[in-house]
This record gives sequence, C-alpha cells and structure tokens, in this order.
Amino acid sequence: MKAFLVEKYGGPAGMRAAEVPDPQVGAEDVLVEIRAASVNPLDVKLRDGAFKSFLPYRLPLVLGNDLAGKVVRVGPSVTRFAVGDEVYARPDKDRIGTFAERLAVHQDDLAPKPDGLTMTEAASLPLVALTAWQALVERARVRPGQKVLIHAGAGGLGSVAVQLAKALGAHVATTASTGKADLVRELGADEVIDYRTQDFETLLEGYDVVLDSLGGENLAKSLRILKPGGMAISVAGPPDAAFARELGANPILRLAMGALSFRTRRSAKRQGVTYSFLFMKASGAQLRELTPLIDAGKIRPVVDCVFPFDETLQAMDHVEKGRAKAGKVVVAMT
Repeated sequence: MKAFLVEKYGGPAGMRAAEVPDPQVGAEDVLVEIRAASVNPLDVKLRDGAFKSFLPYRLPLVLGNDLAGKVVRVGPSVTRFAVGDEVYARPDKDRIGTFAERLAVHQDDLAPKPDGLTMTEAASLPLVALTAWQALVERARVRPGQKVLIHAGAGGLGSVAVQLAKALGAHVATTASTGKADLVRELGADEVIDYRTQDFETLLEGYDVVLDSLGGENLAKSLRILKPGGMAISVAGPPDAAFARELGANPILRLAMGALSFRTRRSAKRQGVTYSFLFMKASGAQLRELTPLIDAGKIRPVVDCVFPFDETLQAMDHVEKGRAKAGKVVVAMT
C-alpha cells in the first residue's frame, strides 16, 4: 500500500511517498480503509523530532493522527465492529500512521462515524475533539456558569473547544483575529479578544479554566487571569512530572520533565492556581460520548481546506506555515 514516510528527522526533506507492507491485524484490531485523514501541528512536530526524547518512534515512520474510513477486516476477538462499518478514530500514540491507504486500529480506539458527517468532516475531529474533552470534561470538570478562556478559538483545537465549553454551559472567552471574530461567535464565544490589538490579560479576570495551545508568555499571562483555585491546561507548555508518570517514563526523564515545568508550576502555586500539561489519549469511548453533541449540532467540524492524498506533503506545508484560515486541514483519498 502507499504511505507517506518520515525517513529522518528535521524537516520536509526527510519525508516521502513510498510503498509499504499492508498492516498486520491483531486479534482485537480493525483494519480500516482510510477515506480521509487530517493534518495536525503534532504531525509537523513529530516529523521534526520535537518529541523524540519521550516518544522514541523508530524510523521510517508513517505520520497521521486522525482518520475516517470503512472497516475492511476485523480480528477474531473484535466484538464492536463489522466489515462495512464507517468509523473514525485517533489511533493510539504508539500506532499512528493515518497518512496511508489502510491502518490497523485497536477496537478500543475506534468509534462509529457520526451519520451526519462526511468522511472529510469526520476525519477533522478525533484528535482535537478528544483533546478538548479530556481538558474540559475529564480534567477541568467544567460546570455551567464557569468562565473558560480558550486560546486561538478559530484554530483546529480552539474551534472545537469553544463549542464544547459552550455546550457544557460555560461563559466562553477566546482569542482570535478580527477577521475570525464572527466565526468564533457563531461557534459560541461570548467574548472575543483580538490578539493583534488587545491584551487579554488586561481585559479578563476571575476565570476558572484556561485551555492554552500557544505556550510561552501566553501561558504565563493565562495563569494571571485565573481566580484562586483555577486551572490552566496547556497542550503547548512544558511537560510535567504527572505526564511523565502517565508515559511510564524512567526516574531520570521524570526529573527532567519536572525541571522543565518547574518555573510554570511555581508561578501557578504563588497565584493559588494549578498548571497541567495535556498530551491527549486515544479513546473510542470518549468519541462515542461526543457523538450526541455532534448529532445535535452542538459541535460541528470546521474544515479549512482539503488536499488529495497525493499532496499530503503540501498539506503538511500548509499547516506548518500557518496558512490555514480556520479549523483543520484534511487529506482525502480520491
């Protein structure tokens, strides 16, 4: 089958199209014929080796962290899916590879595709929808009436997180450019801060939760707009020791990650708030919990553009250079 391989870390030159063996299908695996896959900033970071210290993938590596497609084979112990089912998923971090014609996915990581979504729309959702769910529902336990700030509300993660926070009953603020203000308001934002001309730190206060996707000074400011007891959750900030424990990392790596996040955690503690790093996990069960919200129109995909599968490298370049205007970039099989 055809796939796009990373043969060496460091940039686009290390990635190419190639013929690779068909996936092996384990007892609890589902072989999916991929109809669409989305491109995430995570794919760019993995291609460049940004996480190789704690995600030691063996090269050559097929990238891709989202898929939508049709089941073409099931393992002998599979009970939830049958040949012909339409499905979507974010494969487990150890089994990524959706920039390919087929992929074997564990049945626990897979969910039925919502009926109202096209394959392209469905492929845009799993990673960002699961990240938003794990941040706002699982970790922050957002309740009606709470105040939630979602950074980059027009982006892939932000566009879903704004909708989910609103569905949970929160008062939602977000940062976006003026040109995207109408979009994020349509998605449910109550307050829109133009990050180019306004400083959110001077305009917002007393927030319960911040979901940060930018890191750096943006994260530092986010800690300061939280009320005592509030929580900043970041997918771009420094990893912490709790994340190292989730990975099952050795003691040295745990210490290293703890050191990376020490200043952020110390700053949070001084302000009476908490900092949490999130690296989302695959979960078919959580995708099923999101389905009623998708079916009801409370969460809708935002797709920036669609590239044919043969132009996967161009789709990666589109994401890397920040050319996406809003939402996700998707690669579709033709």
